This record gives sequence, C-alpha cells and structure tokens, in this order.
Amino acid sequence: MLFTPSNHEPLAGEPWDEARVRERVRRLVAEADDAFDPDALWAPVENWDAANGTAPLPLTSVYRGAAGVAWALDVLRRRGLAETRLDLAAIAHRAWELWDANPAPERLESPVRTRASLYDGDTGILLVAWLLEPEPALADLLHARVRENAAVETNELMGGSPGTMLAARKLLERTGEKRWAEAWRESAEILWQRRDRDGFWPYPPYGKAPGAAHGIATNAEILLAGGDLFPAGRAEELRRDTAAALERTAFREGEYANWPMTSEDTELEWDGQIRLQWCHGGAGVVASAANLLDEELLLAGARLVGDAGPASMEKGPGICHGTAGNGYALLRTFGRTGDERWLEDARRFAVHALGQVERWRDRRGSGRHSLWAGDLGAALFAADCVEARAEVPIVDYL
Repeated sequence: MLFTPSNHEPLAGEPWDEARVRERVRRLVAEADDAFDPDALWAPVENWDAANGTAPLPLTSVYRGAAGVAWALDVLRRRGLAETRLDLAAIAHRAWELWDANPAPERLESPVRTRASLYDGDTGILLVAWLLEPEPALADLLHARVRENAAVETNELMGGSPGTMLAARKLLERTGEKRWAEAWRESAEILWQRRDRDGFWPYPPYGKAPGAAHGIATNAEILLAGGDLFPAGRAEELRRDTAAALERTAFREGEYANWPMTSEDTELEWDGQIRLQWCHGGAGVVASAANLLDEELLLAGARLVGDAGPASMEKGPGICHGTAGNGYALLRTFGRTGDERWLEDARRFAVHALGQVERWRDRRGSGRHSLWAGDLGAALFAADCVEARAEVPIVDYL
C-alpha cells in the first residue's frame, strides 16, 4: 500500500465549469473581506491555525496569518479574478507592526533559531508589505532578515535560507540592486556546502526530506531558478544528483510511486499513516520536482495522486496537506508533459477543493482564512487551473 485510504475521499462528480469556478473564487474573496477585523485581522477558526495555542493573536505570518491572506487577495486582484474592498498594503504593514511587537515563540526555537523565516517569520511579512507598497525602510529590514537567515540550520523552504532566497531574488528582479544578488549568493553558497554526498540536505532534527515543504527538490529548484547567480557547473550536477536521489528513494508498486518522510526511512508509514500530500510525500515531490524527475517516475507519482483521490475533509481543501496541494502535483505534471489529461484531473481536484470549502463552512459556520492551509489556498489553486498556470504559489510565483 502506497497511501492511507482514510486520508483521501472519492472525487466529487461535479464537472468543471469555468464560469462557476470564477464565481466561487470571487465569493471566497468577498467572504475574506467580510471576515476581516481591523483589530483581530483574520481570526483562527481551529486550534491548529494558531499553532495549537502557541502563536500569539492576531495571526500575521504568510503561512497562517494576515500577510498570506493579503498576498493571495492581491494576486487574485492583479490577475483580474476578483476585487477586494480592503486596503491590503495597510493590512500588511499592520501585520508587520504586530509581529515586531510580539513574535511567536515557536518560531524562535530549534530547529528554527531565527525569526527571519519566509513562511512563519517576518521575512514573509516584510516581503508582502514591500510588494504591496515598496518603501526603502522595508527593503532595508528585509535585506537584513535575508542575511540573518543565510546560515539557519533547517536547510529548507519554510524556515531556512531557501525561503528567504525567494525574497532576495524577487527584490533583485524588481530593483536591480546589487545587494540582493550578493545576499542570494551568500545564502546559496552556505546551502550548497551543506548538501550531503547523497544529494539530500539534512533537516535537523527530522532527517533528510524528499517532500516539498522541507525537501531536496524545492531546494534544488530555488537554486536553479537563480539562473546566472548559480554556477552552471553546479546547476548540471544539482539536476543530475537530485533526480538520482529521488529515483533511489521512491517506493513503487506497479504503475505507482510515493516517497517516504525522510530518505533514511525503510517504510512509508510514519506516525500511523502514509502521507501523500504537498508537505510530505509524493504529491509534494511531483509538484517540486516536475522538471527534474525522469518522466516515467513523474507519471508514476502523479498517477498515484490522481487515483488516490482528493484529501479527506480532515486534511482539508488547502495547499499544505490538502486537496489543493495534491492538485498542484497534477497541474505541474501538465506543465511538464503538455498532456491535457493532467489539466483536466487538476481541474476536477479544484472543483472538489471548492466543494470542501463549502462543506467546512457549513460545519464551522465560517470560512478558514489563511493562505497555506485555508480557503484562499483553494481559491488560488482554482484560479491557476482556470489559467492553466502550472506553478505553485510563493515557490514558483510571487
């Protein structure tokens, strides 16, 4: 068995209807507008949203808080898919002020020894604030955070330097300032030197991860996306070794493939379940390594994602561990192969994710307003399916 059936549910039979999907996306933006409070920002609706009570309120980060919501609303607005009534720049600035006054303690403890991470720290908040309203003071703070995070021990997207390298590259693209290239290279050099002979990066204290949130292919893609900032010889080696490492660690059954929590694991089950989601397992490997894997292995991973079905209601409709995140594996497979079958499958997952949003709203009495685990992640995935955009938010586009 390559996945845990109870983590998935049958695909809804509702067909793809672009006009209806667009209307649902607009409705989710309107609901986010209505749920906003100037003091509470977007209140958590589950204990998990507030990191089981350890994250101070209001929530401000890109991963679970106001910065991520503001960024998602701005993306949908810029792409002409919805309009928001909110002053997003003011919200992002307020999120930074609140964070600066009271950073969450969970983000300062091992394995994250810095407050500067992209997803849970203030680099992400500062980046969103700058994107919405560029100011020199914000850029200076952001530059300091990127450099502060260069040597953080985690070696992965969410807490470590690969995430803050995304911020540096975005500021380089927008400003052309040399300091951003230097900051990117500083982080890249440290990250490269920490790469083990087997092609993986250690992720203290958990092990060497294949999955997208903390894993090898995301690191590789971020380094390769640096283009001329990253030496050509290293790029060739990185592509070859990453593909080989993922080939070596894949678990296969017939025409399917999945990946374990860490490269050292001898079985797929971990903590009582086999994960097949964006943050851990094959969905994230396919989404992050779509341009690196041998095509036969890519299709084996995508086939398992599609045939296992959408994430269960407990996993949710969002990106991190839910239906939208698994759907991005299908969308990225379409981007690699050009085969419309994978776009059609991704769109069916998008319709299902939007249906899960509605079912959860009926259960809770309100929406779940966050980027990575909530309703707006599902909205962004649906929007990307509308536009046949085979890219993952934040990681592939900012």
